[in-house]
Amino acid sequence: MLRLRTGRVLAALALVCGLGLAGCSDVSTDAYKDQPVEVLYNDAVDQMADQRWAAAGKLFDEVERQHPYSVWATKAQLMQAYVQYQAGKYDDAITAADRFIQLHPGHRDVAYAYYIKAISYYEQIVDVQRDQHDTELALKALDDVVTRFPDSRYARDARLKLDLTRDHLAGKEMEIGRYYERQGQYVAAINRFRKVIGDYQTTSHVPEALARLAECYTAVGLNEEAKQTAAVLGYNYPDSEWYQDTYDLVGGRRVVAEDSKPGWFSRTFSSIF
Repeated sequence: MLRLRTGRVLAALALVCGLGLAGCSDVSTDAYKDQPVEVLYNDAVDQMADQRWAAAGKLFDEVERQHPYSVWATKAQLMQAYVQYQAGKYDDAITAADRFIQLHPGHRDVAYAYYIKAISYYEQIVDVQRDQHDTELALKALDDVVTRFPDSRYARDARLKLDLTRDHLAGKEMEIGRYYERQGQYVAAINRFRKVIGDYQTTSHVPEALARLAECYTAVGLNEEAKQTAAVLGYNYPDSEWYQDTYDLVGGRRVVAEDSKPGWFSRTFSSIF
């Protein structure tokens, strides 16, 4: 469902780029025969409609090669990124998008290039048990879309994917932190759980991170820090299953925050950490 939805967003520009050209041609897609730009471009769009991404890519290349100074050459460069994305060739899509951005930084459709680049990284996000380099690249690229083009049609989808990407990165930190805690390496575990709490405050992993942080503090004898962490957990997530466990851990006495003013969450963490 995610790919289909993204595909509909991406397809919008392809349809726009096809407007105003001559009717669809049924000539051969021979990439080495010089042809009018409208014939080449419409043939490329026809190939896209049939999901023949490789053939479409070759035709867009020919638009640029045979008519390098036409407006359609610029559009073909952008559509090259689109067809590479649809073909699942994400690295090629990123390369094509970067090329368009470098050649046409002020183009009215440059936001689209940034978006293709971002979702090409996003599609390569892997299981939390593996290296998260692509996830970090996706986070940066998606943030570029939102920051540079906040009012564009792509920003809303990029914001949603940003939240999911942050949650994924937080999940990776949690996995490592849990491993360290199981191994009794509490200082290393504390650093991971604090990173989740500090860098990914809006993710779903924060309640567990707080609970496990309290566990680690208790394990190394920092009982006061454990109680303060439990207070943060109870104040922000009083109905969380993790708070009940932490409540039992710190001595069966429900801990509450003395200061309930807005912003207490961040201020308390600054004082604790």
